[in-house]
Amino acid sequence: MWILVLIASAVILALTAKLALLYRDLDRICDALDERLREETNTLICTGSGDRRVRRLAARLNERLRALRDARRSVRREDLELKEAVANVSHDLRTPLTAICGHLDLLEREEKSPEVARHLEVIAGRARAMRELTGELFRYSLAEEDVQALEPERVNLNAALEEAVLSCFGALKERGIEPVIRMPDLPVERMLNRAALLRVLENILSNAIRYGDGDLEIELRGQGEMRISNGARSLDGVQVGRLFDRFYTVETGRGSTGLGLSIARLLIERMGGEIGAEYAAGRLEIWLRFSAAPPENVEIL
Repeated sequence: MWILVLIASAVILALTAKLALLYRDLDRICDALDERLREETNTLICTGSGDRRVRRLAARLNERLRALRDARRSVRREDLELKEAVANVSHDLRTPLTAICGHLDLLEREEKSPEVARHLEVIAGRARAMRELTGELFRYSLAEEDVQALEPERVNLNAALEEAVLSCFGALKERGIEPVIRMPDLPVERMLNRAALLRVLENILSNAIRYGDGDLEIELRGQGEMRISNGARSLDGVQVGRLFDRFYTVETGRGSTGLGLSIARLLIERMGGEIGAEYAAGRLEIWLRFSAAPPENVEIL
């Protein structure tokens, strides 16, 4: 009887050991898969397991990793080709548009009837809008190709926000907007890239001025959060949810490419921050958050 017990015990121990080894191999495969998906490395999953099923699993996963790697390369190649095409078209359009605007300026100095002057004003406005749009498309087409790593610097958010508002002074005055600005008494500092932050703030403020209802509230909070709000009765929740999508424009923004807020989100994320939008009671509020801890790598377009 005791011999059977010993045999059964040995079998159980052997099966337990085999299961332990199997679980260990599976855990290693899972960790290796997570690492390769996270880092997008070209290395494949290796296993020293003696179990043929584990080896077959690793081989199948490697096949999928190869296919995923090829798909990523194809998407990047096509994306690069698209950006290059957009950049070329935008560049080619800017030259004739600049000439058109120049000749329109010359025509402004000539004698003309009121009706001709009205038509010329419309043409000049459309030409300037097209030149602005092609310039915006050109900048965005290079957005992810001209990225260079920069060392972060200590940025005073109070001063940066004031500078961004001053840069929009002309547009604010033209619309008759007197912004309500609230800031803490103490300076709020974060490790960011100043040029990138100013570009983000100017993009957000420009959108609020151009498409808002004629009011603007700006708030900086001590924990590194900015909130920029304005009346936007023409919007709804669905439209606000898509504001950061590339090339998305709301009905009132037909003169825009819909890239300003998309670029803002790209820059904020590269600096380790967060950006989002909320909509309630006819008001649009865009918020930015920057953690106190500096990110390891800061990149800017």
